[in-house]
Amino acid sequence: MINGQIRDKEIRVIGENGDQLGIMSPKEAMKLAQEADLDLVKIAPKAQPPVCKIIDYGKYRYELARKEKEAKKKQKTVEVKEVRLSPNIEANDLNTKVNNAKKFITKGNKVKVTLRFRGREMAHMQQSKHILDDFAKMLEDVAVVEKPAKLEGRSMSMVLTEKR
Repeated sequence: MINGQIRDKEIRVIGENGDQLGIMSPKEAMKLAQEADLDLVKIAPKAQPPVCKIIDYGKYRYELARKEKEAKKKQKTVEVKEVRLSPNIEANDLNTKVNNAKKFITKGNKVKVTLRFRGREMAHMQQSKHILDDFAKMLEDVAVVEKPAKLEGRSMSMVLTEKR
């Protein structure tokens, strides 16, 4: 809320250079703000009485946007990378997939390991669960299982995340 939008009986006013001007009516505070060619902006509406500050509103909005942008810059988004396996995968191929998954995990991403079944492989789904277990065991030094192996349609998948 700025200037005429402030409808409280009393407000605590802070001057343009941060000094306390005391508790007064919004009309008196508006006069002070107009004398300084600035705006009266409600900073803390939940306080008792609400706190208002005499500042340049455009500059205030710019500062808020800059702080928000800075906070967004420091956030890290976690991606889910997928590693696909087949039930009759050979040891060397499995090691290659493990190394790829290790790279993803060390970069801070989650890894979804999917074991896809096609055709007659569907008959031996439960025997192939050990492949996912071995995969997790090979990565246990850097990763921990977030979601255990679960059968979903024609594939079995689990999710691994970085060890804390």
